Amino acid sequence: MTKKEVVLSFSGGKDSCFTLYKLQQQNIKVSCLITTIWQQSQATVAHDEKRAKLEAQASSIGIPIHFMETDFATYTEDFVRNLKQLKRQYPINSIAFGDIYLDGHREWGEQVANKAGLEPLYPIWTEQEKVLDLLHEFVGAGFKAEVIKVDQTKLPESWVGRKLDQFFINDILQKDVCPMGESGEYHTAVYEGPIFKKGE
Repeated sequence: MTKKEVVLSFSGGKDSCFTLYKLQQQNIKVSCLITTIWQQSQATVAHDEKRAKLEAQASSIGIPIHFMETDFATYTEDFVRNLKQLKRQYPINSIAFGDIYLDGHREWGEQVANKAGLEPLYPIWTEQEKVLDLLHEFVGAGFKAEVIKVDQTKLPESWVGRKLDQFFINDILQKDVCPMGESGEYHTAVYEGPIFKKGE
């Protein structure tokens, strides 16, 4: 059986950081990270984080990061092309995604992986009813993250800046949203946890 070497689709948020943690627990080597940024704004897709912040995050994790500039119209094609380029740079044979339960997201990732000749991995994939367990596990593993963006039709703007802790869990259970924000209800940035090198 061929040993897995992985490129991780990385946003700097809780799902991708937790995915990295799960891969490391299985002793699967993550050779590089790939992060999508909009050509115009140079901010990350979905999270709107600045490139420099992701560079600092990757540096403290200790894994090389590659930025893929794109726009909405060519997103899939750009992703496939960049993965093929990374295959020439690294001995990767798999790509990991931090999707949790949305079938449409998984199907897209599988399609992209197939076109790039990579095996798709979904280390934190679970049933929708079990997402609260994931959030508890994330916090319990020692990760620290804060909310950097919310869908204001689902959560109040005042939640931006909140830390993911037991108080957050208690409050989000009172809302009619996915506790992990799988449909974009909220996005996070992770600033501490077991994936980061000590002393940095």
